[in-house]
Amino acid sequence: MKDLLVIAGKPYASRLLVGTGKYKDFAETRRALDASGAEIVTVAIRRTNIGQEAGQPSLLDAVPPSQFTYLPNTAGCYSADDAVRTLRLARELLDGHDLVKLEVLGDPTTLFPNVIETLVAAQTLVKDGFKVMVYTSDDPIIAKRLEDTGCVAIMPLASLIGSGMGILNPWSLQLIIESAKVPVIVDAGVGTASDAAIAMELGCDAVLMNTAIAAARDPVLMAGAMKKAVEAGREAWLAGRMPRKLYGASPSSPTGGMIAAKTAPGKS
Repeated sequence: MKDLLVIAGKPYASRLLVGTGKYKDFAETRRALDASGAEIVTVAIRRTNIGQEAGQPSLLDAVPPSQFTYLPNTAGCYSADDAVRTLRLARELLDGHDLVKLEVLGDPTTLFPNVIETLVAAQTLVKDGFKVMVYTSDDPIIAKRLEDTGCVAIMPLASLIGSGMGILNPWSLQLIIESAKVPVIVDAGVGTASDAAIAMELGCDAVLMNTAIAAARDPVLMAGAMKKAVEAGREAWLAGRMPRKLYGASPSSPTGGMIAAKTAPGKS
């Protein structure tokens, strides 16, 4: 049986979600997506043309929604009202598409989430029929509140957006994972393949990234590396790692189980 990621009732083979921003052009975006194997791609409605600008190059041509699941997001929004307005626009542009990524930022320098405004926006969007995947802090209490609100996936940060610092607080992530009944997807802060593998080894259901791939010296090669890292991390989690211990020897190990040495004839 395939080990599938299920979000809002729909199965996906890939556990790597990839952003579509920050590449040099749409052609590079597509090559990186193909290398990553991602099926879900995020789209910043305020920064990416998906039909708002007639006559301009559109992501829809390079990355057709018939081949990828679009995840419109609210990057650049600093209030609940702004986020809700942006996602309603996305639903119109994408013919009623209702799977979205909500993020409401609280600070333009760190891009840390404003969890109060995020919660308000989530409540409105869920009531409005959206299937909300929500970016949040690594606070287990807020994560649980967002799940109880009806969000279909919880997406805690590993570290600040675009920082590449990796997972700074694995203990909080584990608390969120242990409590959640919906997918937990690390979002923000992944810098390289080992960060993605660690997230999956902790038990996260998936990893979402953009800058880690787009800002790499070779984005397409990095996309392939991230694909392998997510797959390896997931397999390691499913396999179950050996217990950690200070040392591995047991009292009988120096002699127990050793093959006895043969003695030459006539010698003792």
